[in-house]
Amino acid sequence: MTSVFLSLTAVLAASAVAAPVAGAAPAADRPAAVPSGWEAVDGAELARTAQGTDARQAPFASGEGVSAAAGVTELVALQSGRNAQFVATEVNYSAPNTGALRARSPEFGGSWEGFAFEWDDASETFAMKSLANNRYVAVEKNYTGSAQNVLRARSTSVGGWERFVLYYNEVLDRWALQSTLNGLFVTMENSYTGSLQYVLRARSADITGAWEEFVLYDLDA
Repeated sequence: MTSVFLSLTAVLAASAVAAPVAGAAPAADRPAAVPSGWEAVDGAELARTAQGTDARQAPFASGEGVSAAAGVTELVALQSGRNAQFVATEVNYSAPNTGALRARSPEFGGSWEGFAFEWDDASETFAMKSLANNRYVAVEKNYTGSAQNVLRARSTSVGGWERFVLYYNEVLDRWALQSTLNGLFVTMENSYTGSLQYVLRARSADITGAWEEFVLYDLDA
């Protein structure tokens, strides 16, 4: 497992901060809401970044790992740029929040913090599949109140609700996700309280800072 990316063994032994591979994110069409420096990344570019980036020291649980499924583009863990916690799938939450994504784990502990990023050439987007429950992550646009647009791993197939554009900032070595359902960027709700504290929601019109930024770590060993 790497910070986009090396093997888990290398990460555990490393102490140097990663230097992003040059040209990992090419010039691409950038919507007006996307600040300068952020570029859309496709499946091949994500894989190339994975192969070319140096190790970053990270709080991974020793000996833990996941297995790749057939056809997966990349297996990754996401760490919030706002609270430095890893995103977990809350498979034990009761309905209607079963499978909600929250940045609440201090380390990568296994499948709860693992996701498969699957690239689709036709739509030029990624789908995210949780390794905790083998469900695709959807944006709950029809939810109301503070849960509106929350990300939940609950779908068995992929449609517009489960599609995301992945952006990379080479200078910051940070990543951002934009929902194709509502055109909004995924934010970690650091100020929420209760069971949805640190939940991920597609609700920001642009990338304003650490709330919308994530570090990606490779799980492919």
